[in-house]
Amino acid sequence: MISDQMRNTQVTKTAVNRHGGMQQGSVMKYRAFPPIELPERQWPSRSITTAPTWCSVDLRDGNQALPIPMSVEEKLKLFDLLVSVGFKEIEVGFPSASQIEFDFIRRLVDENRIPDDVTVQVITQAREDLIRRTFESIQGMKKVIIHLYNSTSPAQRRLVFGLDKAGIIDIATRGTQLIKDLVPTIPETQVIFQYSPESFALTEIDFSLEICEAVVDVWQPTPEAKIILNLPETVQIATPNIYADQIEWFCRHMRDRKSAIISLHTHNDRGTGVATTELGLMAGAERVEGTLFGNGERTGNVDIITVALNMYMQGINPHLNFGDIDAIRAVYEECTRMQVPVRHPYSGELVFTAFSGSHQDAIQKGMAAWDGAPDALWEVPYLPIDPKDIGRTYEAIIRINSQSGKGGVAYVMENEFGFQLPKAMRVEFGKIINAIADARGDELTPQQIYDAFEHEYLQRTSPFSLEAFHAEKAGASSPDEVVCRARVILNGELYELSGSGNGPIDAFVRALNQASLANFTVRSYTEHSLNHGSDARAVAYLQIETSSGRTFFGAAIATNIEQASIKAVLNAVNRVQATMG
Repeated sequence: MISDQMRNTQVTKTAVNRHGGMQQGSVMKYRAFPPIELPERQWPSRSITTAPTWCSVDLRDGNQALPIPMSVEEKLKLFDLLVSVGFKEIEVGFPSASQIEFDFIRRLVDENRIPDDVTVQVITQAREDLIRRTFESIQGMKKVIIHLYNSTSPAQRRLVFGLDKAGIIDIATRGTQLIKDLVPTIPETQVIFQYSPESFALTEIDFSLEICEAVVDVWQPTPEAKIILNLPETVQIATPNIYADQIEWFCRHMRDRKSAIISLHTHNDRGTGVATTELGLMAGAERVEGTLFGNGERTGNVDIITVALNMYMQGINPHLNFGDIDAIRAVYEECTRMQVPVRHPYSGELVFTAFSGSHQDAIQKGMAAWDGAPDALWEVPYLPIDPKDIGRTYEAIIRINSQSGKGGVAYVMENEFGFQLPKAMRVEFGKIINAIADARGDELTPQQIYDAFEHEYLQRTSPFSLEAFHAEKAGASSPDEVVCRARVILNGELYELSGSGNGPIDAFVRALNQASLANFTVRSYTEHSLNHGSDARAVAYLQIETSSGRTFFGAAIATNIEQASIKAVLNAVNRVQATMG
């Protein structure tokens, strides 16, 4: 008899093999990361209410992951961008790793490029020669974070270092003591110390605490001069809640919590770097290291932009300025030679764009209802934040292809060209645009949509055309009646028409019907100004119904509304004639 657990395992193997690429039983090479014993965990009921301290590691962790590392000039340009965005802590490099890294840091110091309110961070492994080279690089700095790390996970201890736990602790404490001894050699510099047990998330939680407290005992921080304990998820190996448990457990059990800043440094191997960081903050961390757009080793570091704008979307000031996201993206792509995907959260080219008809309709209605005031609550469906808050325009919110609907077409016509199409006309014109998109098999540009509108509704000059039109009040005996006279050309032949009605449109329609040139009634009429000022023009939309019950819209633009409405009548009639021809 096969147990349910064994049966499930067999199904998994079969599914894997059916799709190819994995060998029979290969799933047995892996095991789930054990949960953390944390009774009455508190983080699930907490909310993020304030922004953490942000530290950009673009110039170090991000740079070391690039196929072509940045030059000194490129690093300087990216550093200036990070400062302009508002980062107050920036890891500028690994000065003992290469001459370029060292030279870049010296340029920052020698050219006085570090603002007084920005603290740079340098990283070093726990080796004497590397630590001494690091101190050479920071000579003359006003303030610096020295970031020491060594690997602590069981696999690293066994496979890389061949050391037991005591040997790994010795590496960390000797490195810490050397840094402490060298601090007096740079008396002009305020030194903040940061320690990272690399691969914290893969390390036994009690050993992570043990090694960090051994480092704390050497450094002797105080609540006034805190140590930064950076607890990296160097490689993601579990669901985000496990990391949150690790952070909360660490914060609960740390001996002198008030003398430490708990910092997060998450990667994205499982695709959950943002979620892991957010849960880590809920678990008690106060600081976040990450990169712009998530650049970094393997699948990357956590994307600080996404984490910060997630907070912004919740009404929390992230204290970082992403008001021109396109400009930030351009500098990033230039310096790193990386490309931001079009669907990257907040930053991608298409993230505020809807092609789906139902989405477009909801967005169009939401935008129409929003009053635009700076403090007005943002409640536009499918748009989590106002694109203008990060420097994006509304022009690209709705784009048209064969999946689009009437709402999207109406949005483009209004926001790009100022046409406020009547509701029934949106349906009619939407079908026309869908047919064009289907035939092309491609996205339509706003100009192509306008060209189709112009061709279909505004430039219908055959078989009817208007040579002259005049309307006036009938006189005192009939104050509500209007009399019109018109000269109309039909298939090259001139017709003199006259008629009366309750307005110019009604009088003209009666004149056409009485002359047996057409047979229709007007079902709806709307108008509005197309622009403002001395060059203002009027646009009229008119829907007619033929004797057979079919309806057609016409539209026209003119310098006054009377001319526009009469031309709209003829454009609608000409559309009828086109279907009969």
